Amino acid sequence: MARIEGIGIRNYRSLKDVTLGKTFETQGADELPRMMAAIGPNGCGKSSLIDAFGFLGDCLQLGVESACDQPHRGGFGSLRTKASNEAVQFEVYYREKPSERPISYSLHIDAEANGRPVVAYEGFRQRREGETAGHPFSFLELNRGEGYAWAGQATDETETSSKVAVKLEDGRRLGITTLGNLAEHPRIVAFRKFLEGWYLSYFTPDLARGMPMAGAQKHLNREGDNLGNYLQYMERQHPRKFKNALSRIADKIPGMKTIKSERQKDGRLLLLFDERGYADPFYQGAMSDGTLKMLAYMLMVEDPEPAPLIGIEEPENGLHHQLLQPLAQEFKHHAEQRDGPQVLLATHSPYLVDALTPSEVWILEKNGEGFTTAQRAKDIEPVQALFDEGLPLGSLWYSDHFGRGNP
Repeated sequence: MARIEGIGIRNYRSLKDVTLGKTFETQGADELPRMMAAIGPNGCGKSSLIDAFGFLGDCLQLGVESACDQPHRGGFGSLRTKASNEAVQFEVYYREKPSERPISYSLHIDAEANGRPVVAYEGFRQRREGETAGHPFSFLELNRGEGYAWAGQATDETETSSKVAVKLEDGRRLGITTLGNLAEHPRIVAFRKFLEGWYLSYFTPDLARGMPMAGAQKHLNREGDNLGNYLQYMERQHPRKFKNALSRIADKIPGMKTIKSERQKDGRLLLLFDERGYADPFYQGAMSDGTLKMLAYMLMVEDPEPAPLIGIEEPENGLHHQLLQPLAQEFKHHAEQRDGPQVLLATHSPYLVDALTPSEVWILEKNGEGFTTAQRAKDIEPVQALFDEGLPLGSLWYSDHFGRGNP
């Protein structure tokens, strides 16, 4: 499974210049781990960081203008860092397989004279085979929709590759949207599939309480309103994993015996929760936010075909504090599987952070100019030393050894 080694973000809300992990320009940095968390005070940029990943996915699926105009973003003018006239910029530095050389994808979005966003620049580059320095090979280079792409897998002009002129009709669509459907551009195809697979969770318990039309669905959607459909799929297609999920829920929510789905006469799907001590089951409409979230998360970590990247903002909301460290451990175990995803959490909970290491946690804060800064806990020498002595990371955070926040 492809894996992000680093991401650079510029001029996106408070993220004026933030880099996590290794990028093409920061080769000396460590690559991002499989499990990671962003912590910090309110308003420090955690939500913007999570949304930056979602924004890239929306740019691919919807185009940059529609991605900017989503209700929670408010248009390009609201997204671009205040007082900045520069393009919003992203760099995703990733590796398709451990044995393959990393690839850097860059995207710049700027505004036309009328304020409408447009793709100002888009490009892929990769080191030539056997090289660790020097000028990289660019196999896609587009400036405002015009440029070139190299067909094939070669990283230089050879008999098996060719340079193709590209001119996009719509300057608000990404080049990878079109070229990512063409077999002659296999690296672009692979990146498009990778980006399409990213999963950003905006789980809403009230939506999960609804009764969707019956019909198994392979994955949980962003809002969670198909929780019953996803449960139905796991129950039918992966009964062992489904039982594992129920066992984990029973360990964490005392009294829970079984959870099953039932199709109603009108075609809608009802979830039944059997608890010890009650003759009749409870339905999803009567279940707590925390129970529904734990059900969704436990099913998610049993997904046999997980998303390559999972991002969750404040997974602790609605959950008892004693559930948070075990939940983080579940996510971590899921991420560390051979084909497991990368997991990015944004959290306020020291209990959740107790399950992590200093190399997995980034502290986000605002500087004197109001822009977000990001520092890895591992790079704070006293924190690493105290952690090595056996002190849990969340406890260090709670005790103000780092990440004190805004006064």
